[in-house]
Amino acid sequence: MIEKSIVVKRTLDTRNAALFVQTASKFSSSVKVAIEDKLVNAKSLMCIISLGICPGTMLKLTASGDDEQEAVEEIAGILE
Repeated sequence: MIEKSIVVKRTLDTRNAALFVQTASKFSSSVKVAIEDKLVNAKSLMCIISLGICPGTMLKLTASGDDEQEAVEEIAGILE
């Protein structure tokens, strides 16, 4: 399992949220996003939108599976 803490630099509006979910979905690894006490599936658009991610938000991205390292790096790139 790989974890990465990120301070979000981009607003995750609907278009960017869809890109985020599409990117997470292309990996076979299980990918989760945690903000404070909320932990959601990064492959679910509704879950990602429900987090209300905006610039300055601190979140933790975790992935576990065969391509976990690549998943975390590519998905983090959308937010940084």
